[in-house]
Amino acid sequence: METLRELWDYPVFRVGASALTVGAIVIIALSFLALYVVSFWLKRLVARRLLARTSLDLGAREAIGSLLRYFLLFWGTIVIIQSAGVDLTALHVLAGAIGVGVGFGLQNIANNFISGIIILFERPIKIGDRVEVAGIDGRVVAIGARATTVITNDNIAIIVPNSFFISEPVVNWTRNDPRVRFKIPVGVAYGSDLRLVEKLLLEAAQEHPEILKDPPPVARLMRFGDNAVEFELRVWSTTLVHQRGKLISDLNFAIFEKFQQHGIEIPFPQRDVHIRSVAPDRVPRGE
Repeated sequence: METLRELWDYPVFRVGASALTVGAIVIIALSFLALYVVSFWLKRLVARRLLARTSLDLGAREAIGSLLRYFLLFWGTIVIIQSAGVDLTALHVLAGAIGVGVGFGLQNIANNFISGIIILFERPIKIGDRVEVAGIDGRVVAIGARATTVITNDNIAIIVPNSFFISEPVVNWTRNDPRVRFKIPVGVAYGSDLRLVEKLLLEAAQEHPEILKDPPPVARLMRFGDNAVEFELRVWSTTLVHQRGKLISDLNFAIFEKFQQHGIEIPFPQRDVHIRSVAPDRVPRGE
């Protein structure tokens, strides 16, 4: 026991006028572990239980929980260091060295952390949003201190640095309103009954269970193209925002079946070649 006590009180290094012993280091390590676990547990308690009873959406609840966790980690760190007997004034030199490190090697990490704080306060994106950024298309599932996790339709998690959402153009499909309009281009052959085509397009949209009745679907005749009369079916949906390919595929199948039933032809590119007659005396010999 005497040996253990001596080892426990053995000074490892000094910070200013304070000496950090083996026991103090062990206590500090356990305290930081407890602080991390408690902050994580408190965030989940606040975001998923207490605030779940309010009218706040999931993104707002997670943002408040994350800010609360950062606040607890910051002040908990100060309390743990002071409780261990470390004079914080002795850490000024260390803080200056860290500042130099941030200016040179850690500026990217600092940029992403500050961007994460801005995202939590301004909320240009939130958990559950459908976003497109830097060629990435997916649903936001987590906003961390350094990066945001986006899940694609292939169930692939992509870790996107927070700075991308501040410095790059971001397409947020569900920023203010969950309703999203989809446009499905359709071409029909010349000579088709255009009013019938409009009616069939609207029927295909109205029969789909995921298409909103308000705003109603509309069919527009866009232009007379080189090979077809070009229509555009415009529909609204809230449930298939994260499965745009499925919605467009379902509508294309329905449109094709209705066109077949009513004899509406979907043309393909064609070219007419006109061969002019050539005088016999101008035909090369041997041909």
